[in-house]
Amino acid sequence: MKKLLTITAILGISLAAPIARGQQPQATAATPASAGQLPIQKTVEAYLRNLYAFGAETAVKVAAPKNIGVEGLEEVDIEVKVGENQQTGKVYITRDGKYMFRGELSDLAKDPVAETRSQLQTKDSPSLGPANAPVTLVEFSDFECPVCRNLHDALRGLLPNYPQVRVVFKDYPLEQIHPWARTAALAGRCAYQQDPTAFWKMYDFIYDGQETISAENAWGKMTDFAGRSGLNADAFRACMASPEAAAAVNASRDNGVQLEVNSTPTIFVNGRRIVGADPHALEQYIKYELDQRKAQKPASKN
Repeated sequence: MKKLLTITAILGISLAAPIARGQQPQATAATPASAGQLPIQKTVEAYLRNLYAFGAETAVKVAAPKNIGVEGLEEVDIEVKVGENQQTGKVYITRDGKYMFRGELSDLAKDPVAETRSQLQTKDSPSLGPANAPVTLVEFSDFECPVCRNLHDALRGLLPNYPQVRVVFKDYPLEQIHPWARTAALAGRCAYQQDPTAFWKMYDFIYDGQETISAENAWGKMTDFAGRSGLNADAFRACMASPEAAAAVNASRDNGVQLEVNSTPTIFVNGRRIVGADPHALEQYIKYELDQRKAQKPASKN
């Protein structure tokens, strides 16, 4: 099974890399010339193909550079595709076309997580905890992902200590490598639509039973879990086959793409990103937010 390890590599460039100066790449089978491309787009594509040995089976799409309001620097969107597997990202190039780098560009005058918080779409998503909680943890997960199961187990031990935390679940099934992840995502969505509290029962059943589920038995397992969660079996099965459930899962995943979620689990704690299932990092972020709220609260007068 082909995985996009090379895509992860290209989108993880973190050092400044000099690119060929004033050279136009030769059009070959691996580097087809595209009509209307700017010279710098061809240069960046040729450089990346050469660096990561991308052959003819790998499509590399380099967008035209965008002005981002930073003197001497432009942003370039990159799309890499192998068969049905696709990933996007961005690199930055100097305006003179000499250097390229991958990293985060931060405006020191702005709240570093305000934009992320504004992009998180939590309406109509399964949630657990008070709606006015001072800390919201948004979890983008894949039910077939082993590390997501580790996160589930970590949260099971952590959340009872922090009743001030609200958890919001977002589907992000990685269908290219997890064959039953989408079936489970649909099951969770249909449980939520029938009874929001039943979603969290399904959430536990799926992660606790992850090793017993396969592509062949996923539908039957989900139906069984639905029954054990107190759901109406006929309504559940109808929902699983409905375009509405599929659209809801797609919308959740699209929100993750918008936020540049590239692996699962990815968690946002009041907008701060954590990738993986590190309970210590999660607790650190939660404590930080609670301490910040405590510091902002005016002292009571005696």
